[in-house]
Amino acid sequence: MNQFLIPAAMIIAATLSTLFPHPQNFTPMAAIALFSGASFLDRRAAFGFPFAVLLLRDLWLGLHVLMPAVYGAFFLTVLIGFKLREKRNAWRVIAAAASGSVVFFIVTNFAVWAQLGTYPRTTMGLVACYTAALPHFKNTLLGDLVYSACIFGIAALAQHRFKRVEATA
Repeated sequence: MNQFLIPAAMIIAATLSTLFPHPQNFTPMAAIALFSGASFLDRRAAFGFPFAVLLLRDLWLGLHVLMPAVYGAFFLTVLIGFKLREKRNAWRVIAAAASGSVVFFIVTNFAVWAQLGTYPRTTMGLVACYTAALPHFKNTLLGDLVYSACIFGIAALAQHRFKRVEATA
């Protein structure tokens, strides 16, 4: 079976899920980045797929000043996904998804503090920015965990199923 087919299908399905109503910050983007890093052996594909999805999303929804921080956070999430290549199990996927959520929270909210001018550029302003963002972290973490569980779980089932079919053919 083509090693490219299952990851590509999972990413397309997750991307299409964003067309349905969903809670704020509950998106498949981090799970797509994590899964791409874990699944595509070609580094260009591992980074290319999630960034193509991000760019299409941003062209659809609108470009914004925080795009470099968002893309940077997802770049780091792809790198976290590379660590799942060595050994993949449910606990490692959960830990990787949670790590990606924390990275996204830290990077993007630092950018909010540094670039938007909403908060004073002091230590207390940074603390206030992170504090104000905490309520949004719940949906980010839940979305990352749920989408990662779905993408990695369904991909594992599909891979197992196709291996059985190929073995009997």
